[in-house]
Amino acid sequence: MSESVPSLVSGVQAGRLSAEALTEGALGVIERAGPLNAFLHVDGEGARAAARGLDERRVRGDELGPLAGIPIAVKDSLCTQGMPTTAASRSLTRDGSARSGWRPPYDATVVSRLRAAGAVIVAKTNQDELAMGSSSENSAFGAVKNPWDLARTPGGSSGGSAAAVACRATPLALGSDTGGSIRQPAALCGVVGIKPTYGRVSRYGLIAFGSSLDQVGPLATDVRSAARLLGVLSGHDPLDSTSATVPVDDYEAACERGARGLRIGVPSEYFASGLSPEVERAVRAGLDALRDAGATIVDVELPHTRYGVATYYVLATAEASSNLARLDGVRFGLRVEAERGNLDGLYGASRSAGFGREVQRRILLGTFVLSSGYYDAYYAKAQRVRALVARDFERAFARVDAIAAPTSPTVAFRLGERLTDPLAMYLADVYTLPASLAGLPALSVPAGLSTATDADPALPVGLQLIGPAFAEASLLALAACVEAACPPSTPEPWA
Repeated sequence: MSESVPSLVSGVQAGRLSAEALTEGALGVIERAGPLNAFLHVDGEGARAAARGLDERRVRGDELGPLAGIPIAVKDSLCTQGMPTTAASRSLTRDGSARSGWRPPYDATVVSRLRAAGAVIVAKTNQDELAMGSSSENSAFGAVKNPWDLARTPGGSSGGSAAAVACRATPLALGSDTGGSIRQPAALCGVVGIKPTYGRVSRYGLIAFGSSLDQVGPLATDVRSAARLLGVLSGHDPLDSTSATVPVDDYEAACERGARGLRIGVPSEYFASGLSPEVERAVRAGLDALRDAGATIVDVELPHTRYGVATYYVLATAEASSNLARLDGVRFGLRVEAERGNLDGLYGASRSAGFGREVQRRILLGTFVLSSGYYDAYYAKAQRVRALVARDFERAFARVDAIAAPTSPTVAFRLGERLTDPLAMYLADVYTLPASLAGLPALSVPAGLSTATDADPALPVGLQLIGPAFAEASLLALAACVEAACPPSTPEPWA
């Protein structure tokens, strides 16, 4: 599907396109995309029925929603009534298989809003288990592969959703972003990904990882499609106590504003050692595009950036340790009877069988930093550093309207390359973590491709834009300018 979502919706509403045809097209690509392992559950029957219902409503003259007939994929950590939801973890299955996944009795709020807007949910996407990872290799059901090169990661944890959009199975997908899990895979797969301001989009029905960090957001083929989806998702939800009551801007209209008069800060801390020269080249070209569009580029400082990784991996793991305590084989989760006939044995056997190595590592780390004698040394100190990171952004936004930087320090790395080195894996999110810690909106927009060589194909590079709280509209205006100069490419063989 090469057209933007607004164009496709207009075609459905006018009768030039049918929802059934769009759905069949999506299901056909999903079938051909099997080698990507991007989809955990495909609901062909349900999607076809929903599409037929939309076409019948159009014939009757009923008003259709802003996503009428658009096929969409949903990350498997979001609850979907009647459809399996596993978060790519055996802990949310009956027997360890994806087919036996937990079937929620309700929809996540964002899923309800998709249905009300006329979107057709065609599939649930693969991911890092319980959203813990940066490569989508930690899934209990096998690694996701990047459509640009099947030997490489699509990023994580929303790798399946990014791959679904990149291979053009669906023009839109939902992901979740705790420390970069929408933006980083968007960059590595060459699509648009948005992490909204904390509280902008409801978390109700999202399987929690880090409750003070998690946000649901869109992945899309282009900026205007992402803006359309963000508008549907945004707004107060009484079912989420952290949901904000701030009015929702017209995000699509914002895409036409341009960049003239805006000041863009460029932090030197995001262009330090470890940044690939190919990534820097493409990001600098994106900055030139913003300058040509009328923006002013200025230097800013974010001195506490270097503490972002350490701070995040204290706070996020502590929250994960608490959130995942419920998956014990008694209240929720896979139940494995232990040889020792006692409760401790049941807990140990069930959690050992239900959780993969990375999830176990993070639970252990989180439990440690919350334990007696270590709480003040680690968790309390990390909270203080988090405040310093947020203060850096406040000072910068007193001078600029947005901050521009790389999304990822490298292009997509090879599958297996970092599995035995957790620190190297964690550093894949070094540029996305600070905005998450500060609760700020941020997006990744394609900024071109790396140079192809005999050893490596050309791979996507993402430019990250970070704004003050609830400034998503300004970020979309800037992203549209970058996109005009660096239009997104489609990977072979999906073109």
